[in-house]
Amino acid sequence: MPLPILIFVVAVVVMFLMSALKVLNEYERGVIFRLGRLIGSKGPGLIILIPIIDRMQKVSLRLVALDVPPQDVITRDNVSVKVNAVVYFRVMTPNKAVVEVENYLYATSQLSQTTLRSVCGQAELDELLAEREKINTHLQEILDKQTDPWGIKVTNVEVKHIDLPDEMKRAMAKQAEAERERRAKVIHADGEFQAASKLADAANVMAHNPMTLQLRYLQTLREIASENNSTTVFPLPIDLLKPFFSKIGIGENK
Repeated sequence: MPLPILIFVVAVVVMFLMSALKVLNEYERGVIFRLGRLIGSKGPGLIILIPIIDRMQKVSLRLVALDVPPQDVITRDNVSVKVNAVVYFRVMTPNKAVVEVENYLYATSQLSQTTLRSVCGQAELDELLAEREKINTHLQEILDKQTDPWGIKVTNVEVKHIDLPDEMKRAMAKQAEAERERRAKVIHADGEFQAASKLADAANVMAHNPMTLQLRYLQTLREIASENNSTTVFPLPIDLLKPFFSKIGIGENK
């Protein structure tokens, strides 16, 4: 066989093998079309295609983190905010991801944006800020249901950031400050109420036992004497001297 023909044959064989043999990674699947008809998915590893007749489209089965750009949202209580999120999903059925939708990445991104605006628009601002986990779960359920016909599983949705207008930030700061002042006043009033209750209990005890009042009087004198070196004059209750008067006979009727 002449050398030019041999070279041509070798080149044809090499090109045939390059177009017929494909290697897919562990996380990849190849969706095979034969003359335009779907025959299934293959992989991972080495697969053989029929040149010109078979066409393969690769699909990754790895988890995809899709960043949803900030969306202008008007909440149910008419507050304009910007909300962005991240969607985690993976392809579960490669055949559906290729056949049922033209570009599953683009379709999932667009669906995520519209769903984010819709769900956040149905919630009030306080709910959007305080119950973010509930919003995330609701978003995940809606997206997972909508993308299921495409062979896609949405595993998680997280609202990343909620950008509030400056005037709303100032209003919320004033509200938080007023709430802290209210709590401080309630705590102070509760302490005054407890102190008054204890004083009322002490007054009742002293009313039923007058001697406790005299003991408290003497204790007060002792505290003042220990803290102040100057001379302090206090009126002495006459009831304290009655026992001594009775012993020496003062005040007895004869």
